[in-house]
Amino acid sequence: MALQEEFEQQGVWLFKYRGTLPVLILLIGMGIYLYASLNPELFFIQDPNIKNYFLIFCIAVSLFGQYIRAYTVGHTPKNTSGRNTGKQVADTLNTTGIYSTVRHPLYVGNFFMWLGPALLTENLWFIIAFILFYWVYYERIMFAEEQFLRRKFGEVYTSWAAKTPAFIPNFKNFVKPNLSFSWKKVFKKEKNGFAAIFIIFCAFDVLAELLKGTQNFNIYLIIAAAISILIYLILKALKKSSLLKLKEDR
Repeated sequence: MALQEEFEQQGVWLFKYRGTLPVLILLIGMGIYLYASLNPELFFIQDPNIKNYFLIFCIAVSLFGQYIRAYTVGHTPKNTSGRNTGKQVADTLNTTGIYSTVRHPLYVGNFFMWLGPALLTENLWFIIAFILFYWVYYERIMFAEEQFLRRKFGEVYTSWAAKTPAFIPNFKNFVKPNLSFSWKKVFKKEKNGFAAIFIIFCAFDVLAELLKGTQNFNIYLIIAAAISILIYLILKALKKSSLLKLKEDR
């Protein structure tokens, strides 16, 4: 099998499991964090005050990734930029808004969302390994997606791709979105990611404290996780109601 076909085949398979396989990396990161919690000298930040600021920074990194995803989804039409895993779907080609600056903004958002917990481990080798894993993992998914788009949209796609970077945005190319921002679409499609951020950071903290036999839990993380879960449950309940039903995008 030629390398091009092999990359595409791998990308199609990884695309189906792109929401679950990275969880294995997260579990490894959690294991490293818990081990370091029992051996605090392994952390490169020892000052408690600096450590609190670093936690806030890590959460901010993940929230920045969620912001990128929300901005992307909020400006895109139906059957594009979704969480579908069964197969590639693209009724239209997105070329305005954030898609005028980068071809895969959702994966840029995903990178920062996962980078936050990776940074929290304070393990340089794990952080480097995470970045390399993400590169290899999503490079194949992006390759498969681009092959699909190339076949479906032809020259329109190749002309757009020729001037738009794959992963590192070029804001000089920015073109105003041709659709207005839809909060309903964001609430409907991105509620999982927002809740997951605070649940993951809270889980790191709570498990570390329980493993050490202490109960110095970060109350702010617990409250944030509880609020995010409550918001998720409310949005889940409203998903099929008229409040979150989306009109067909023109």
